[in-house]
Amino acid sequence: MTSVLLTGFEPFGGERVNPSWQAVSLLTGRRHDTVAVELPCVFSRSLVTLRDSIDEYRPDLVICVGQAGGRPDVTPERVAINLIDARIPDNAGSQPVDVPVIPGGPNAYFTTLPVKACVTGIKDAGLPASVSHTAGTYVCNQVFYGLMHLLDNDFPGVRGGFVHVPYTPEQAARTTAPSLAVHRAAEALEIIVDTALSVTEDLSTPAGTLH
Repeated sequence: MTSVLLTGFEPFGGERVNPSWQAVSLLTGRRHDTVAVELPCVFSRSLVTLRDSIDEYRPDLVICVGQAGGRPDVTPERVAINLIDARIPDNAGSQPVDVPVIPGGPNAYFTTLPVKACVTGIKDAGLPASVSHTAGTYVCNQVFYGLMHLLDNDFPGVRGGFVHVPYTPEQAARTTAPSLAVHRAAEALEIIVDTALSVTEDLSTPAGTLH
């Protein structure tokens, strides 16, 4: 049984790479207890691929990772909302507005990752991190919400959540956005994996947050 399923996304929005997929691929290449799956940045296919992957690998822990261009640090997400409101079309040209991820589902789900402990561990390693309370309303949030709905209803006992990583330096070179090298993002993700596997009760002290 694979202990950890990591997912990243294919490039979207005109980008040639997606650091989420680059980082999880790098991390999986050096750990025997993880497997990486690339999710399509397509509303109609992302959750199908995610569910099929959980069915196939039966992990104990699922961490989905996405790109958050403009953010300066690695941000474990705390809450997913039942809303899709796409600012740009997905890779299939679909742009849903004001529709639920799961019709009739709860308004929100909280992660089951110890996000504050993860942030503390990443910062202790000298890497930038903060807790985020918004995963947006694009495919990243759809996957986060869909993941937690799947785990809550169909895969009891499996823990999971979502993490955003910044642009790579190559992506940010065209803008004024901050960036983080892929190998550093992979280091942060490894700390998240190790922390989530060993910590079940999150810290109760304040952590750096992104609003």
